Parts: sequence; C-alpha cells; structure tokens
Amino acid sequence: MPVSQETLNEIALSREEYDLIAAKLGREPNGLELGMFGALWSEHCGYKHSKPLLREFPSGGAALTQAGEENAGAVDVGGGLAVVFKIESHNHPSAVEPHQGAATGVGGIVRDILAMGARPIALLNSLRFGPPDDARNRYLFEGVVAGISAYGNCIGVPDVGGEVAFAPSYAGNPLVNAMCAGLAPSAALTRAIAETPGSLLLLAGSSTGRDGIHGASGLASRTFEDDREMRPTVQVGDPFTEKVLIEACLEAAASGLLEGMQDLGAAGLSSSVMECAARGGTGVRLDVSRVPRREPEMSPYEIMLSESQERMLLIVKPDDAASVRRVFERWDLPVAEIGEVTADGIARVSDGGELVAEAPVAALVDAPQYRPPARRPAYLDALQAAPMPPAPPPSEAGRILRALLAAPNVASKRAVYRRYDHEVQTRTVVKPGAGGAAVLRLRETGKGLAMAADGPGRMAYLDPYTGGAMAVAEACRNVAAAGAAPLAVTDCLNFGDPRKPEVYYQLRECVRGMADACRALGVPVVSGNVSLYNETQGEAIYPTPVVGAVGLMDDARCALGAAFDAPGLAVLLLGAAHANLGEAAALAGSEYLATEHAMVAGKPAIDLNAEARLQRLLVALAQERLLRSAHDCADGGLAVALAESAILGGVGFAGSPGFTAGPGFADGPDYAGYTGVAGSAGSAGWPSGRWDAALFGESPSRVVVACAETDAPRIEAAAHAEGVPCVRLGATGGDRFVVPGLLDEPLADLAAAYFGGLEAALGK
Repeated sequence: MPVSQETLNEIALSREEYDLIAAKLGREPNGLELGMFGALWSEHCGYKHSKPLLREFPSGGAALTQAGEENAGAVDVGGGLAVVFKIESHNHPSAVEPHQGAATGVGGIVRDILAMGARPIALLNSLRFGPPDDARNRYLFEGVVAGISAYGNCIGVPDVGGEVAFAPSYAGNPLVNAMCAGLAPSAALTRAIAETPGSLLLLAGSSTGRDGIHGASGLASRTFEDDREMRPTVQVGDPFTEKVLIEACLEAAASGLLEGMQDLGAAGLSSSVMECAARGGTGVRLDVSRVPRREPEMSPYEIMLSESQERMLLIVKPDDAASVRRVFERWDLPVAEIGEVTADGIARVSDGGELVAEAPVAALVDAPQYRPPARRPAYLDALQAAPMPPAPPPSEAGRILRALLAAPNVASKRAVYRRYDHEVQTRTVVKPGAGGAAVLRLRETGKGLAMAADGPGRMAYLDPYTGGAMAVAEACRNVAAAGAAPLAVTDCLNFGDPRKPEVYYQLRECVRGMADACRALGVPVVSGNVSLYNETQGEAIYPTPVVGAVGLMDDARCALGAAFDAPGLAVLLLGAAHANLGEAAALAGSEYLATEHAMVAGKPAIDLNAEARLQRLLVALAQERLLRSAHDCADGGLAVALAESAILGGVGFAGSPGFTAGPGFADGPDYAGYTGVAGSAGSAGWPSGRWDAALFGESPSRVVVACAETDAPRIEAAAHAEGVPCVRLGATGGDRFVVPGLLDEPLADLAAAYFGGLEAALGK
C-alpha cells in the first residue's frame, strides 16, 4: 500500500524523495527502511539544500590536520597537539523543551569532539531569543541557560564564552548553537570509520530509550506550523554518565585499539553506523535485539531511530574487543556487541533471527542535493535605501549611551555566565565578560588558545553577503584582539525554509560572503553545521550565520582583555570607519537604530583587505607586548566600546581635545586624519555632521586599544607601516567618562546601566 503523505511529512520526506528511495531499492521500502532513509536524508543529516553551497568554503591550510569529513575539524597547535573544534545547533529541540534541548546540545557537541579522541577543554555558546519583555521568551531564555549550566557544570568542561542576543525574529524559534574545543595528540586522532570487514560494532554508554525519536533529525527538517506536543522528540540528557563516558572513551582511544569511534546523535544508530560504514566503503550486519534498552518491547524502528544520549559506537577488531570492553567495565559502563562490518556495502538490520531492513549503505547516506531557485528579497531595496532619522541634539548623548549600555544586546551577560563554571580544568586565562574572546592556557606548551563565537544576524538580514563576511571577520577580529593569530573557523548556518527563494538567496549570499572573508583572512572552515527551517507560523528568523574562530598565541601570558587596567594609559583607535560610504553604512543594523528608533535599516559594508591588515597588526602588537588591552567596536559602536573598557577596568576615560575632530562631528576639519581615507569632511566625511553615527555607528574593522604612553609612538608607526589608520582618542584615569562637548558621565552610573541592564530587562 502506498505510504501516506502524513507519514512522509512526519519524517520530512517529499513524495518525490519517496519515489527515489523506491527506485534505489528496486521495491517499496518497509517502515523501518523508510524511517532510516527519512532520518539520513533529513536536512540535519543529509544537508540537502546546503552541501553544494558549502563546497565554496576554503578548507585547506598548512596547520590543518583534519577537516570536513569527520565529527569535527582539527588544527595542529604544536607540541604534538591538535585542537579539535566544532559548533552545532540544537535550535528546534530547545524551542520545544528548552532545558533538555540546550543540555543535550552541549552533550552532543562534546561527544563530537570526544569521537576524535580529544579531551574537551572548553565550551562556548551563541544564543538568540525574542525580546525579553515577553513571558514566553523569558521562559525559553531561563530554560536554555539552565540546561547549558546543568550539563556543562556536571561534566567538568568550562563554559568560557559566547554571545547572547535578542530580536523579535527569534520569538518562538530561539537559536541555541553550542561550540566545543578539545585537545588530542595530533598524530593519533580517532576516525569515525568502519573499514575492515569482520570488525565488531560495540555500543557503549547509556541504554536506549524512546526519547529523541526523530528529534534532532526530524525537528530540524521542518518548520513549526502548529502547536503539537513534541516533547517526546527531544532527547533527555544524563551528564554524569557523559562524564564517565568521556574518561572511558579517552582511555580506549589512547590504547590504540579502536579502529573507529562515533557518537550517537541525530538519527541514532541509523546515522552513526551507516556513516562509519560509508566512510570505509563497507557494509554492516546489525542485530537490534542485542541493543541494551531501558524500556521494554521497543520496536526495531524505535531502536534504530532513538536519539538517546550518552552513547558511543566503537569499531574494534575481534582480537581487541575484550581489552576494549575491560576499559569500559572499569568505568562501570555497559558495552554490547551489536553487529559486525561486512564487505558487500549492504546494511542489514535484524531483530534476532528476523531480517527487518536491508539497503545499500551508499543509498542510505547519499541524500539528494538541491539548488532551489533564489530570489533577492523585496525588502532589501527598501531597507537599504531607508533614510536615516535625524541626529538628536548633542545634549542627548549621555542618555543614549546609558540606554545602549543597558540594552539587552549590549549589557553585561553576567546573569548568564555567572551560572557557568569557567574555572574547571584551570586553563582559563581570559574569562567570560573580560573580552571578546576567551583565552585558555595550553599547559603542555605554554601557548594560549583564543576562541570566539559571533553572528551578526541584523547585518545579514540587511545584506546577506556582507553579513556573512562580517560574521567571519568579527569572530577572527575578537581572536586577534586577544593577541592570537586566527587559525581556522567553524560555522553554524541558521536560516529559514530553504525552499523559499528569498531564504535560499540569503543562504547562498551569506555563504559566498563567508567564503570570501575566509580567503581574505587566510582561515579555512574545518567543521560546521547547518540549521534550516527556523520558522514559526511561516515567519523566518533573521539569517544568522554564526562563526566560531580559534587562534593561537605563543605565550598565554600575552593574552589581552578589554579592560582599561590602569590610569595614565594612552587610548587609540585602530582601523578605518569607511567614511566614504556615508552615515547609512555606519548606522546600518546598529543597536542605536534599534534601541532609539526601533529601526533595522541601512546597508552595511566591510573592506576585507583592511580587516586583514588590522588583524595582522593586532597580533604583531600583542606579540611585542605593546598593548595593555584591546576591544572590538561592535554592538553600540565606538562610544560603547570605550565605555565597556572603562567599566570593566574600573578606570575612567577622558577624550582628548581633538576627539571631536574625528568622524561625524560638525566642526571636524578633516575626516581623513581620523580614518586614513583620503578626502575632506565635505566629500569623504560625514556631510551632515552626524555625531550619533560617529559615537554609535557600527562600522566594522575597528579596535580600541590602550597602551603605555611611551609605547604609543611605536604603535602609531607600526600601524602606519601596515596601512592601518590610527588615531589617539584620549587617556585613562579618574572616575568619569568624558568626550569633550558631548559626554561627561560618572563611570559608576554607566557601570550600573551596563551590569544591571539584562537583569532589568528580564524583570529581576
């Protein structure tokens, strides 16, 4: 009997895809086979609408150890070590059950790192929610933060950084992107492969239950069109089991007895077993009756599609199985032999003596790929050409600065990160809230590892190509501002329904912008994830490309934070503000426009060559120990960056008399002196004298730095040699924040707004 459309909808397959499956099998699939195809051909597992685009990313590099085809990317960091890292989404499960959705997102990304034989050493997360004045959004926020905290703290992996943002487009569809980094011997990484016929398949860890069936695979491959109860599709985590699983897997990997190792995440056994066999060009014989279960009378369908957490697949040669089993028994973890590798490329699933599914491995994992039509969204022209509101009177500058510092997107995220253990493992040098990137000490070599995660959703909404480029640039800039040379990036692409031409355009252009930025900055994309169908009731989220960047510094003691840490320091601005593009480019997508005028408008711009020069300069200055702090100008613009550095250090700032001769000030004689861009105030500057654009515009490729006064001339000379604009803004000292003629605020008042803003928005 032909399968119903309702059944196909449940497993996110189209009628055409069903017909293709039948053609590959030469017959109609049975229920279990259809479920396996549905999971493996889901968007989450099969990348049907994104894989052709992802080939645009550069994926090679001198330090690259592994990229693309494994659970995570690996980059050599010297001393015989590789850093293994990846970012992945758990958006849809978190929208349904925020605590467990976020918790199991952490557990899943940790196991991706573990599957490569790496010890997880750091977590980051990039989170998006609807406005916090809505009760449902607050519920999602609280549940997600609690889930991340509960799981990460229990497994002993520090949560060291990330970002939290709020916008109406994420109401009902939060984004929960989790990133993990680990360390492994660079010459002994474990692969997720089953390449030797006769090798055994062992299942270690938790028993299998009914939780998570069609969870990550099914939920992530359709939009939320109704209010059906979907909690049973969300996995339930057990972090205490994961903790011992980490230790057992690392011991087994170090023994050299594993042919392959793979975690069980989306699509459970169906994905982990078939993907390992596909990499090895082999087949498998699997007996679901041998799978340990925590619930009686589970069907083969439920066992093969369960996404129960804390499970790992081990591929071992028969002679090594007893030794590997003893490792897990020492950690009180059950291990079951559930099958073996075969040579014929066929996946056979039995339930005891009964064959219940049979299909070619290649057919199961070879999801169809689509390039749907793309159409530039009609809203772009109107928003990009929208006139900017008039500048308010200068007397409003203080009020606006306080409002921006208290805005949920800018305010301190102390209410979030104080719930995370960021000290465990005792590697953390630059802690959450201290800078744009976290820095960890590699005790084995004394080097420092910097990590950041960024995703400018509003910018990508206003210009997908530029927003994609900005995501890469900002993540790498934060790493460079910490004093580390960016090595590589991982990405999580969060978009709506790719079958809609406007959404596919956003996805395509963001990927193109990201690829161009990676090439300009010399960083490969070594891993990543795509999360599509992020829509609720037909409304898509902002296109949100999130980028995780990893960088290396020779000495962790050179790590930089954002705080002004002493009085009497010179404060400089490094980088251009794209004066020739006009005020709309600076104000485009800014927090200022959103907070003061409830606007998301303008056309952002970035010069990737200028960005590359700036990042090289920052790394060189840090290596020479000429900088005391560095802080990226991002949300809120220049004034907010300066204020944050002052607040974090508890040291005031006094702008020099020439500060207002810079961009946007009506009396400024020459904008070129500020940016290094040729032209006068009447041509390349701000013709209307927009002080608000100067203080609160968010043009990229700018970093505020502080240094000893005696080192300022060397920094200026180095900037000139690198072709990076440099201007002195003022000096640190006192207990006020002063920009001559515009701002004279008690630092304590600004600090109160900054540290209390998010909690006030959450009603605490």
